[in-house]
Amino acid sequence: MRMFDFIIVGGGSAGCVLAGRLSEDPEVTVALLEAGPVDQSVLIHCPAGLAVIARTGAANWKFETTVQPGLNGRRGYQPRGKVLGGSSSINAMVYIRGQREDYDHWAALGNSGWSFEDVLPYFLRTEDNARGASGWHGSGGPLHVMDPVSPNPLGAVFVEAGRQAGYAVNPDFNGASQEGVGLYQVTHKNGERFSAAKAYVTPHLRRPNLQVFTGAHVTRILLEQQRAIGVEFVQGGELKQLRAGAEVLLCAGALQSPQILMLSGIGPRQHLAEKGIATVLDLPGVGENLHDHLDVVQVVNVPGLTQSFGTSPAGVLAAIKGMLEWRQRRTGLLTSNFAEAGGFVKSQAQERTPDLQFHFTVAKLADHGRATVWGHGYSCHVCQLRPLSRGRLTLASKDPFDAPLIDPNFLGVREDMECLMRGFRIMRNVLQQPALAALGGRETAASAQAVSDLHVEQFIREHADTVYHPVGTCRMGKDSLAVVNAALQVHGVQGLRVVDASVMPRLVSGNTNAPTVMIAEKAADLIRSTQRVEK
Repeated sequence: MRMFDFIIVGGGSAGCVLAGRLSEDPEVTVALLEAGPVDQSVLIHCPAGLAVIARTGAANWKFETTVQPGLNGRRGYQPRGKVLGGSSSINAMVYIRGQREDYDHWAALGNSGWSFEDVLPYFLRTEDNARGASGWHGSGGPLHVMDPVSPNPLGAVFVEAGRQAGYAVNPDFNGASQEGVGLYQVTHKNGERFSAAKAYVTPHLRRPNLQVFTGAHVTRILLEQQRAIGVEFVQGGELKQLRAGAEVLLCAGALQSPQILMLSGIGPRQHLAEKGIATVLDLPGVGENLHDHLDVVQVVNVPGLTQSFGTSPAGVLAAIKGMLEWRQRRTGLLTSNFAEAGGFVKSQAQERTPDLQFHFTVAKLADHGRATVWGHGYSCHVCQLRPLSRGRLTLASKDPFDAPLIDPNFLGVREDMECLMRGFRIMRNVLQQPALAALGGRETAASAQAVSDLHVEQFIREHADTVYHPVGTCRMGKDSLAVVNAALQVHGVQGLRVVDASVMPRLVSGNTNAPTVMIAEKAADLIRSTQRVEK
């Protein structure tokens, strides 16, 4: 077996951060294993290319949930990045940290070192914010963050509608307060997507101590006397192994990190036995605590609204012009991430902090962008930020190439439905304000008919789905269902950490990519401090 000090499983956001940071030390050798290909597609680098990626399923695991009773027996869609950069190479590039209270809650659960004051320096370290350095933003970090280079005018119209509805205009959702409506900052640079791969790996591919393996599907972690000593993976149809001299770092995400642990014999004993897997360590919390942001969309038809993306002769012509402009100057229509505007509001007055998030999109969307919707218009999403429902992830079989069974238990707790119903009505109120009403749009029939509480609930059950933020399946903590400790080390196993969104005890109040990058930045320090002690 080839030997590396650190083996990183998963070349997504967290894995890329660790590969870049740990390989800064020339005395340390690092292997990064990614099941997908190199991130070379123009559809990844052109921000608006995410629409095509969504339709084709390229660079995507294309998972589905189990049948969800809360969604009237539907299966939800669970896209995850299968490419260098992971989901940061296929997402909508919105840069949001969440609320101070999210991290203070993590710390209150017994996770020392994870309060907002503890993690803010790591957020600042990651950033190269085009607005410059301040108490809330970093400059000179690996991850470029900026305001849209060619903002779509519809975003400003939505913000004005939010103001008319009584919400404050917030120029910085990552500043002193998250509440209000405004334009999102995005992970872009020079008119292109700036993924975690571009930030942390691509600039350092010539480092002799860093080797990236793509097309490398990890099948299990190799264990010897309760210590992780390496990994087994399939590449090019061949079964291979690598040995880790220091640690194995599992960064496969909330849906695949627990899967790999269970395939390796780490997880609930009874479930492993049912799948014919010998238990190395009975760790019952592996795969538990799965939760996600459930999202529902209202779509508005606006004939002739050529500022939006749309399927019409004018829309096709605008797209062609946009392609030419993007190729020549990296500006124009195709620099859009679609969800340029949004906001954070309270579903009811007694909420201490916002519990709803809007994503306003400059296109009519259906089925996660995979279905063709004719004409022009816009859409608005609302999601509940802190759902109470909890599900689980389990194995379909002991075959590492079988997708796991993903059960988020959407709307399993009644309060989640009631919150989302309030959010639906608040969203409709914003969309009916004069600024947007002046465009002459009309809500599509499916949601327009949802007026009574009964019909609103039915609309949500028939149409809601993920907004792509699964977390929690290897959560950190001290109790019997915790999987990792506050240093992200797997309980009961030496030389093994989990570093990704799966370790979050509870969802952050917003998009999860920036927090995942932060987690990995902090993990790099935790790992280096451990190695110094051991040396």
